[in-house]
Amino acid sequence: MLGFLPPTLRGVIALLLLVINTLFWCSLLLACSLVKLVLPFRATRLRIDPVLNAIATAWIACNSGWMALTQRTAWDVAGVDTLRYEGWYLVNCNHQTWADIFVLQHLLNRRIPMLKFFLKQQLIYVPVIGLAWWALDFPFMKRHSKAELAKHPELRLKDRATTKRACEKFALVPTSVMNFAEGTRFTPAKHRAQQSPYRHLLKPKAGALALSVDAMGEKFHALIDITIVYPAGAPGFWGFLCGLTPRVVVRVQQLAIPADFAAGDYEADEAFRARFQAWLAAMWAAKDRQIDGLLAANPPGAANQP
Repeated sequence: MLGFLPPTLRGVIALLLLVINTLFWCSLLLACSLVKLVLPFRATRLRIDPVLNAIATAWIACNSGWMALTQRTAWDVAGVDTLRYEGWYLVNCNHQTWADIFVLQHLLNRRIPMLKFFLKQQLIYVPVIGLAWWALDFPFMKRHSKAELAKHPELRLKDRATTKRACEKFALVPTSVMNFAEGTRFTPAKHRAQQSPYRHLLKPKAGALALSVDAMGEKFHALIDITIVYPAGAPGFWGFLCGLTPRVVVRVQQLAIPADFAAGDYEADEAFRARFQAWLAAMWAAKDRQIDGLLAANPPGAANQP
């Protein structure tokens, strides 16, 4: 509706609406989370967690509202109509920009249980929203360099324990565990530094996925594999708010998680680790080919076509 306004003005309006929306719903979220903090019992969690998730779902719905109001983005989406709201899912997606999170939440809200992300430890200090992520039991992970892990291998075990504790909480209420297998946003510089074998993707990291499957056992109904393509180029956060994302192409598919993966030991069993990595690598190679095809079918010059 406001697509006729200059991009900067649209960005200011979108940012104001995002801030107001976040402050309103987060105040309710934090107030309810105090009950869980004061009464840290399973019975309390079973009653409060659905309320917290409902508040977060309303926040996402309102975000979709200001996106529709301020943007003229053409959405080319396939595969979401077969999703079911019931149950537990492991969700995997390529990662290019902060806008990916808005895209995923917009498309998956109320189609599957609420997405729960693994976040960097530093993000807990983000004003307001960091506390909201804490209240919703988003797991905060510390990133360690290879040198740190080589010097202190116990840090790997600590991250494993953090993941397992988070997934144990997720097992109480239907949840979608979100993972960006690349571990970071794609950039050409990172792609070159990694010498990635894929044209459009960084190398995937299997550890977090494997830990999630191990911790949740047979709870997961399926892996939801998502591919996001921005034909005109991945927008930055401000560019996204300004409505400078003319077209978003998204493909969603459900994949079966091999039954034996729930009983494997990714850290200790070398053969199992190789099999899990091969499964993810095959998925990633198919995703890379899919992105090739989507970009060929959606050249930047056609980005404004519905």
